[in-house]
Amino acid sequence: MRLLVVEDDPKVSAALQVGLTAEGYEVAVSRSGEDAYFRATTEAYDAILLDLGLPGRDGIEILTELRQRGLRVPVLVVTARDAVDERVRGLDSGADDYMVKPFAFSELLARLRALLRRGRPEESMRLRISDVEVDPLTRTVTRGGHPIELTVREFELFEYLLRHNGRIVSREMLARDVWKEPSRGTPLDNVIDVHVGRLRKKIDMEGVRLIHTIRGVGFVAKDTDT
Repeated sequence: MRLLVVEDDPKVSAALQVGLTAEGYEVAVSRSGEDAYFRATTEAYDAILLDLGLPGRDGIEILTELRQRGLRVPVLVVTARDAVDERVRGLDSGADDYMVKPFAFSELLARLRALLRRGRPEESMRLRISDVEVDPLTRTVTRGGHPIELTVREFELFEYLLRHNGRIVSREMLARDVWKEPSRGTPLDNVIDVHVGRLRKKIDMEGVRLIHTIRGVGFVAKDTDT
């Protein structure tokens, strides 16, 4: 499960990252409103832990805009703002839950588990494009009802492209989020291109072409050649 922790306090964000990682979550940290909004709208997360008092965009503004864009990722607001009207405002803006600092980490974990169960039922976790269906739970892929055998890396690559369905994914994003090597000395461009080529042969063997190369930019998954 991928989490985005939006918290401008370095000590708090570091503690959350360490604690959540120890619980098996993959954690990204954002310490400003602008960075948080960019990450939330360009990367795929299973849940967001959102502070409200942020440099740049305020947490409420970020939350409101995410919901206006139709993003349904579960959001747990974690903030020092404890007034009743602040809680109401946060929930009315689209938060799925609201916790006030300081809090017990065990309670945070319990609320997060409940949020993920409620926000990501098995059926809604399935990714679909054209006649292709991907089930992240069982890590299976079918096209037109016929199974497609993918390697672990191919599956991770295809899942990432589908979570960004219709949006361009750069090679830098793939190196960072799929290969987990954002600061590699030599670029992974050739490795990524080879894997995309192999994936395309398997996925696009029959039916409409779904994986498209945007020359000089990256790749996009979409069910049209336009």
